[in-house]
Amino acid sequence: MTMVLDIENLTVTFDTADGPFKAVDGVNFKVNQNDILAIVGESGSGKSVAMLAVMGLLPNTATITADKLEFEGKDIRALSDRDRRHIIGKDISMIFQEPIASLNPCFTVGYQIFEMLKTHTKLDKKERIARAHELFDLVGIPDPEKKLKSFPHQLSGGQCQRVMIAMAISCNPKLLIADEPTTALDVTIQKQILDLLMDIQAKTNMALIMITHDMGVVAETAHRVVVQYKGQQMEEANVLDLFENPQNAYTQALLSALPERAVGDRLPTVSDFADSFEKGDAAR
Repeated sequence: MTMVLDIENLTVTFDTADGPFKAVDGVNFKVNQNDILAIVGESGSGKSVAMLAVMGLLPNTATITADKLEFEGKDIRALSDRDRRHIIGKDISMIFQEPIASLNPCFTVGYQIFEMLKTHTKLDKKERIARAHELFDLVGIPDPEKKLKSFPHQLSGGQCQRVMIAMAISCNPKLLIADEPTTALDVTIQKQILDLLMDIQAKTNMALIMITHDMGVVAETAHRVVVQYKGQQMEEANVLDLFENPQNAYTQALLSALPERAVGDRLPTVSDFADSFEKGDAAR
């Protein structure tokens, strides 16, 4: 199995007015071709920041260090800006959390997809239009010819999310990072988006990283799970092992907070477990 992403001891520190702030502190995992890895944890646990570090999309105030940060055996940090641009968007692609904020409101969604194809492929104009129609059909956007001429504000949240997916998969990436791909969507649309991602992943054999705090999404989609808390990696396990026998107290807190595991009239909260996992009493 081909190793796609290999991360060892990834740390991200931001310079702030109050001094350095460590948003990611020693994250380690590997992703192989055809893997589906879920990164879970509450807001602020460093899930998105770790992946933005891989993409090279953090601001200049961020300092990124790692013992290893490799894509297909190549050190991402050692790549020139030009070589990185050849990889990011083409071989490594990302679906961002807020599609409305991520799409440029000044340009039609078609123009934005055409720019992606123009940058990373050798398709001519006619072929780019045909590819865009193919992508919209693939992600379930009806009437591609009309929708390609639409601006983001003219589309629904679900349609904008599908446009983002179409852009992300337009160049057949080897690694797709999906950052909360179902946020702010109703339950029916959430299932459609997840089913779509799983279908695309199965057809293309790409590696998929799902960033989420929804343990239901994890159970339905992932092969392996990385659990983060306050920037640190609490646990990594096969998805079935994680749900059946979590080793870390924070993971136990997340799972105990699921509605179906409620005892009596009260759900446990993270604070019920905080002392144990913050003191490091649980297995790491």
